[in-house]
Amino acid sequence: MKKAFLFITFLFYGLTLQAQTVNDVPLKDIDVEYVQIVGTSKLMSTKLTIEIDFGQKTKFFSSGKETIVKDADGKAVDFNSMIDALNFMSKNGYIFVNAYAITVSSQNVFHYLLRSEKNKSE
Repeated sequence: MKKAFLFITFLFYGLTLQAQTVNDVPLKDIDVEYVQIVGTSKLMSTKLTIEIDFGQKTKFFSSGKETIVKDADGKAVDFNSMIDALNFMSKNGYIFVNAYAITVSSQNVFHYLLRSEKNKSE
């Protein structure tokens, strides 16, 4: 009985790790060497909206929703800061490479370039 409980617990835990998606692709299944995370402040909030660009196709008139990290329920994942997003991506197999910020309409937009650990060449 105890073994069955542990098996179900680990199975559930494994499924929840794959729950975060971008453009309906699980983060761990994105097969590219580099990704860019872009953080913008949410209106009237201290949290950030994080978008992930891995070269995916997006619709011309899209609102950007297909580049936002979503949980298993399809809701946008909230991040407290760019470091929160960076730690999240590190847990999903990405290494920090470079960062820069630009100002758009008096709002800072942060760009972090990351490299996949599984695709890095030694």
